[in-house]
Amino acid sequence: MMANIAVTTFLTDRVQKLKIAVIGDVMLDRYFRGEVKRISPEAPVPINKISDTKSVLGGAANVAANLAGLQCKVFMGGVTGDDDNRKLLLEIMRDAGINCKGLVKSKARKTITKLRVVGGAQQMLRMDFEETGELLPGEVKALQNWLLDLLNDGLDGIIISDYAKGVCAKDFTQWIIAQAHKAKIPVLIDPKGNDWRKYRGCDFITPNVKEMNEALGKNKANEDTEIVTMARQAVKKFGIKNVVVTRSEKGMSLVNSKQVIHSPATAIEVFDVSGAGDTAAATLLAAVAGGMSKEQAVYMANRASGIVVAKVGTYAVHRNELLKDVLEEERKEGKGYRTLSWEEIANLAATWHACGETIVFTNGCFDLLHVGHVTYLEKAKALGKHLVIGLNSDKSVRRLKGKTRPLVHEMDRARVLAALGCVDAVVLFEQDTPTELVKLIRPDILVKGGDYKASQLAGRQYAGKVEILSYEKGYSTTGVVEKIAKLAKEGKI
Repeated sequence: MMANIAVTTFLTDRVQKLKIAVIGDVMLDRYFRGEVKRISPEAPVPINKISDTKSVLGGAANVAANLAGLQCKVFMGGVTGDDDNRKLLLEIMRDAGINCKGLVKSKARKTITKLRVVGGAQQMLRMDFEETGELLPGEVKALQNWLLDLLNDGLDGIIISDYAKGVCAKDFTQWIIAQAHKAKIPVLIDPKGNDWRKYRGCDFITPNVKEMNEALGKNKANEDTEIVTMARQAVKKFGIKNVVVTRSEKGMSLVNSKQVIHSPATAIEVFDVSGAGDTAAATLLAAVAGGMSKEQAVYMANRASGIVVAKVGTYAVHRNELLKDVLEEERKEGKGYRTLSWEEIANLAATWHACGETIVFTNGCFDLLHVGHVTYLEKAKALGKHLVIGLNSDKSVRRLKGKTRPLVHEMDRARVLAALGCVDAVVLFEQDTPTELVKLIRPDILVKGGDYKASQLAGRQYAGKVEILSYEKGYSTTGVVEKIAKLAKEGKI
């Protein structure tokens, strides 16, 4: 599957305008992490000394978190208990920018909570707090009224995230699908269980291979021919328009009565598949609701899932992360290139900071890139997780180095830099110094090469610390230019 400019345009300009409702079984995932060094004297069990606790959105709420990460306007509908875990869930949702007015407070059940105790890298214990079962009539009515109000105000799409806890009963699910079709908006199902009759008529369904087999009572291998055959059987049997099978290391396949789209997996390393299905569902529906073709939607969903499985634990993809990934892929395919905007790098830097990942920043003209530059940039990247380059624009270079410079256009300089494996992002700046850009990014480490002193570096007050790296001796752009000029003067070139 090939990316194209429509995908980057969608992620840059349109995704933020989308209004998506998510309805389903919301959960709170709680992690208690510690270290095990001894066995309890009271019983033959390990003692885990807890050093960190973390709470994240789970179930249908993780689908909403992924949509919020893409910067869609997200509305969450579901049922929780009237308890402290509901309060924590609401707090996390509001911090993520999710509208949670559709979370009905139930007196008859608890907020679904999954508590995991982790020792080192090993999960030692999981405890589930929940009551399952169909909703009370009043709870269903409250959710229906909530959704009708949203539809009247204008929605672009609906995701039903079913974890078989009670919200997505057959009658309610069929009612949602009917309302979506009346409003002429797509509805996507993230399914659970083997009874797909309750999903009849939906526009998209996103099972994994195991769920696909269960729905049809099969035990088929994860091979293209088998997947396509099963998906087409589901299309016909359940009246589903598009079946999108997430296939782990084999990527993703969309199948309907006339079309088959295979998109290969994109992750180089897989650390944790938790939540990858939620990410795929959220990205796919957002793309379709935003007017993207099925090929483009599957491509985006697959790349988003590839980002998530390379992280440890439940993780919601972010728009600027996905945009950067798509831009890099376009570059590899030899397509048009553009640098990140200041807004995009600010959002991307915020994401990296939130994940505790070290950002290294350096700047320069990088006119006629040579081995000295590359060695310097490799040393800079070795200091942290992400290397961002602030690149002087053509106008800025002319002011600094004279009317004959730069020799290479700013976008060509940017593209060559971005092609280096050690570079994570390139951003142009028009000013004589990168101070305002450094202030925007707030890097952990500000790097400069040469004989500078830390006190001389522009923007140093907005960085965590400063590092001065030595240049590779014998290499300089000026030296290259002078050598070419000398050879030209002697008539040797």
